[in-house]
Amino acid sequence: MTAPASLRAPAAVPHVLERCHALVRPALAEAVDRLHPWMREMAAYSFGWCEVGGAPSSSSGGKGVRQALAVLGAEAVGGPGPAGVPAAVAVELVHTFSLLHDDIMDGDPARRRRPAVWKAYGTGPAVLAGDALFALAVETLAAASAGPQAVRVLSAALRDLVRGQADDLLFAERPWTGPRQVRPEEYRLMAEHKTGALLGCATALGALLAGAPPTTAHALDRAGRQLGVAFQIVDDMLGIWGDPEVSGKPVHADLREGKKTLPVLAALASPAPETRRLALLLERADAPEETAALIDALGGRSTALAQARRHLAAAETALGDLPLEPGPVDALHALLDFLVRRDL
Repeated sequence: MTAPASLRAPAAVPHVLERCHALVRPALAEAVDRLHPWMREMAAYSFGWCEVGGAPSSSSGGKGVRQALAVLGAEAVGGPGPAGVPAAVAVELVHTFSLLHDDIMDGDPARRRRPAVWKAYGTGPAVLAGDALFALAVETLAAASAGPQAVRVLSAALRDLVRGQADDLLFAERPWTGPRQVRPEEYRLMAEHKTGALLGCATALGALLAGAPPTTAHALDRAGRQLGVAFQIVDDMLGIWGDPEVSGKPVHADLREGKKTLPVLAALASPAPETRRLALLLERADAPEETAALIDALGGRSTALAQARRHLAAAETALGDLPLEPGPVDALHALLDFLVRRDL
C-alpha cells in the first residue's frame, strides 16, 4: 500500500503530529502530576513545559513521534485514537527517561538548545527523575486495557533498548580498524535495539490497546524497528552534515566524540587507500571538517543514505502487508517519509 502524494508531502505531517499531541498532552500532564514535586518539575523541564524553578516555558519539547505512532497504531487497526493514549503516554515517558540517562552517559551538556537535565539540576537528581519516569510509564500501562500483555511488550522493548545502549557504549572502546573494528551489521543491530525497539513498541502498543491480535501488533513492531534503523542513520548523517539551526543537533559532535556511526563505518569499509588517512583523522578527532569531507568522498554519506532508504522501504512494505485502515496507514507512511527524509 502506497500513501498518496498529498499525504506524503511534508506539510501533512505537522498536522498529524499536532493532532496526536493534542490528544495525548492532557493524559501525559495528568500522569506527570502524580510525581513528587521535584521530579515533576524536572519532568516538565525535560518536556519543555517549564524552566528551572518551574516558570512556564515556550521551549519545544520535541516532535512527539513516538506518541503519534501509538495513536496511529490504534487507529490503523480500526480503533479510536484515544485507545492508544495510554500507550502514547507510556512510550513518551520511557523515551524521556532514556534521554535523561543517555545525556549523562554521553556527557552531552545540552538538549534541544537548553541545558540537559543533568546540567540544570545535577547528575543525581537527573538519574532519579529518569527512574521516576520509568516507574510512571509502567504504572500507566499496567492500568490500561490489556495491561499485563502491554507491560510485557514494553519490558521486551526496554530490554532491547538497554542492549542497544550497551553496544553503543562498548563500540567507543573498539578501534577504528583491524579485526576488532565495528562492522556495519553490528551497527544495524545496535540501531534496531537502541532506537527501533521503542518506535516499534509504540506502534504495537497502540494497536494492542485498540484490540488488535498479537500477530498484527508484532508486524507493526517490525515496521517500527525498520523505521528506527533508518531514523538512527539519518540522525548520524545530520550529526556530520546537518544544519544545527534546522536539526537541533550540534554538527561534528559525533566526530569529536569518536562515535561509531554508519557513515564513518561505511567510509572505512571502502577499498580506497584514503581510508588510512581517515582512520588517522578519526583517532586525532581534531579536524572534524576535513574528516567529514573525507567520509563523504569515500562514499560514507551516499552509502548511509541508501541504507536508510532501504530500511524505510522495508518498513513501508511491512505496513503494506497488513489489513489496516487506509487513512491512518497513509498518515503512518507520511510520518515515515518525513522522519527519514528530514533535512537531507
